[in-house]
Amino acid sequence: MTGPPEVANGGPIETDDGLTLETLWDRPAIPPVGAVVLCHPHPLQGGTMTVPLIRAMSASLIDRGAVVLRFNFRGVGDSEGTWGGGLAEIYDVAAAVAAIGEVYAGVPLGIAGWSFGAVTSLNWQARSASSLPWAGVASPLRLTGGFRLPDPAALAPARRKFIVGTRDQFVTADDMSRYAQEAGAEIEVLDGSDHFFYFKEHHVAEIVADHLLGTPPAATR
Repeated sequence: MTGPPEVANGGPIETDDGLTLETLWDRPAIPPVGAVVLCHPHPLQGGTMTVPLIRAMSASLIDRGAVVLRFNFRGVGDSEGTWGGGLAEIYDVAAAVAAIGEVYAGVPLGIAGWSFGAVTSLNWQARSASSLPWAGVASPLRLTGGFRLPDPAALAPARRKFIVGTRDQFVTADDMSRYAQEAGAEIEVLDGSDHFFYFKEHHVAEIVADHLLGTPPAATR
């Protein structure tokens, strides 16, 4: 355990298309061993950087010694702009990765997202040819309006992991498994879980932390 984290607003970040985004920088009590960007679920369905599963993911990462950058997509909270259909939000992901990489230069980076945040962050990886470790929780293959996961062939090689429940309302475990195989990614299927992982937030968060930071010794878990 690293003790209580320092949670500080590190100031807004700027996107390449000229918007200012609201952020939270969650810092461990030790020098960070990793730096992770977390991307929240759908802005039009109540998604923000403070929803319970995103908070749980941040807490698990901090506990392992990682610094975490959470941000609100454009039009959410105090972030400027309006809903951009998913494609515009790729600029938001890019801004967050650039910001944490600049502040924590030399620290290993990773990225994770839940639902819309997973789709958007993986599209950013395809657009930027990123090879950062990535984790996607309950990632739909496609969203209303045509925004969808990228063609697996467009992804650069990287350590990637999908997490999906057998009762997910927006994607089947079989479909997700086929996509993961095409993308060369791992997949973990949680029996009985739906898209929201109620009461299993900590378990999902630990899977994400294991993937991005490595599994800690059993004595520390």
